[in-house]
Amino acid sequence: MSAKPAPHLEFAPPAPPGMGRAWGVAGAAHLALFLALGLATAWKTQPQTLQAEAELWSAVPQAAAPRLQEPLPPEPEPEPEPEPQREPPKPAQPAPEPEPDNSLRDAQIALEKKKLEDQKKKEAAERQRKALEKKKKEAEEKAKKEKAAKDKAAKDKAAKDKADKEKAAQEKKEQDKKKAAEKAKADEKKRQLEQAQKAKQDKADEARANAMRQENLQRMQGMAGASGGPNATGTALKSSGPSASYAGRLVGRIKPNIAYPGDVVGNPRAEVEVRVAPDGTITSRRIVHSSGNKAWDEAVLRAIDKTEILPKDTDGRVPPLIVLGFRPLD
Repeated sequence: MSAKPAPHLEFAPPAPPGMGRAWGVAGAAHLALFLALGLATAWKTQPQTLQAEAELWSAVPQAAAPRLQEPLPPEPEPEPEPEPQREPPKPAQPAPEPEPDNSLRDAQIALEKKKLEDQKKKEAAERQRKALEKKKKEAEEKAKKEKAAKDKAAKDKAAKDKADKEKAAQEKKEQDKKKAAEKAKADEKKRQLEQAQKAKQDKADEARANAMRQENLQRMQGMAGASGGPNATGTALKSSGPSASYAGRLVGRIKPNIAYPGDVVGNPRAEVEVRVAPDGTITSRRIVHSSGNKAWDEAVLRAIDKTEILPKDTDGRVPPLIVLGFRPLD
């Protein structure tokens, strides 16, 4: 009974040709390599004596003792020389490697360490410097911002104060203007009222003076035919009235007392009613017709007050009431 091939080899690719020959060549090559290595490493070892010399230092210089010389072994007796055999050449023995100089390495390590520490210190100092500069810059920026804020606040306050002052000044100006207008209006109203009252008073005084003049005139006309002599003791009107020149003498008596430094436009007349006691003492005076110049009227009244007493008429009496007129240029 024949065995059937494995199912997994039925569809396998055919083996490449020459596989056995290739394996034979590879084995021969490896065998030759192992032989060569064995011949190259097979040498005779010889004993080696290691020698070292050390110098010891002491406080007192001393010479070193001579090196111990080992006795040479006795030379062996010569043996018959065997036939020379060809031996493979021995490889050159490598020279012992010198011990490394640890002091130089330590110095280099210390130098590198010092350089690293210096670098770290330098970097730390640089970081500290940058931190200080940053802090200083931040402080300067903060101070600058605070100063700008303060300046702005001061500027705004100054502007507000200026605006408030200007507003207050404008309001005061408006109030003063309003008060001035009200005062001017009140003054004008008062002046008009005074003028009206003065005009009314002047009209009444003028009417009264005219009535007195008319009365005096009628009296004088009624006494035109009186026959009283110089020694008459009656009460005739002609002898009891003022003489024709009496009023002129009174004006001449009062006018030197008028003190008026200013100039009068034109030649206005001020009429004054004067009341007199029997002895000639002036008891009262008032303007019955103004000259239109208040200063001249007041100067005339002051002159009458300064005169105080009027002279008597030719008959030895003083009229109780008399109206006198005064002009600046008379």
